Amino acid sequence: MADLRSAVYVAPPIPSKVLGSNATAIWSPISCTLIYSANEAVLVETPVTIKQTEELIAWIENIAPKRKLAYIYITHGDGDHWFGIPLLMKRFPEVVPVATIGTIKHMGQQIEDGVFNQMWEARFPGQIYRPFTLAQPLSPKSCGSLKLENRWEFRANECGHTDTYDSTILWVPDLRLAVCGDVVYGQCHQMLMEANTKAKREEWIRAVKIVEALNPAYVVAEHKMAGETDGIWHLAAIKKYIQDFGKILEKNPKAEKELLLEILKLYPERFNPGAARLSAMGAFQVPRSHVFRIALRMRSAKRAITPTILFPCLSAILQYTNDLRVNIQ
Repeated sequence: MADLRSAVYVAPPIPSKVLGSNATAIWSPISCTLIYSANEAVLVETPVTIKQTEELIAWIENIAPKRKLAYIYITHGDGDHWFGIPLLMKRFPEVVPVATIGTIKHMGQQIEDGVFNQMWEARFPGQIYRPFTLAQPLSPKSCGSLKLENRWEFRANECGHTDTYDSTILWVPDLRLAVCGDVVYGQCHQMLMEANTKAKREEWIRAVKIVEALNPAYVVAEHKMAGETDGIWHLAAIKKYIQDFGKILEKNPKAEKELLLEILKLYPERFNPGAARLSAMGAFQVPRSHVFRIALRMRSAKRAITPTILFPCLSAILQYTNDLRVNIQ
């Protein structure tokens, strides 16, 4: 076989509870990338639920049997990208989960009781494995990189704010492969709820340009449909989506529904309009909730959002989401 190769498993979309109601939504697919040699492998990202992670493990055993899984690299701290770590460690006890310091801090925030219960357990009740396992920081001596078989170097590139803060990609120079986490989306609606200002959207575009500057041959988008090729065209497509979202806002839509319908009109083929709905909500924020605006500023400043701050914010968001809910036919 070739010295080094890669494969991508796309965990399929799954139902998730809509916060504050009895309705069910869809969670977008999640890409998990395996880079492997004849003897070892590195996995980038895990899915969110127990069942999804068990299916990922079966896929790894099928596509790269008898390899030592050396590392799991996590690109950013959102829970749907790393909650599967402990199950993978049970099956592959030698594996070391790693991430940047910023990602690890974000991971810790995701499992605070208030945050986890309100944001994750409420969406996927009884489906997420516990106890949690956080990643370990990449060695300072490695300058943000890791090695497979002490031969191939993989580099963690920090990209700043994309759909959340402290986003990174993993760059594999020998394959010219960029595994992009949420820096790059495929044929799914992008989540701009946290990229809710012009400055943050511009920062996301700069993050995409960081990937472009590497001159990759392959680009793995995180939330994409199974069957999508990992092509460099994802880079231009995500920049255009962000720019189009901003252009709609420049027309001063009067309500979230107007913004939502415009983006769905421009991108009718994209999967999961629920993500676009949340993006529209984020663009208008929650004008009735002073506490929510405080929380957004704290998030931007990378300060911990404590349960004391979080619970009133979530209450306002849930009420606002119920008011906003639209029927898209």
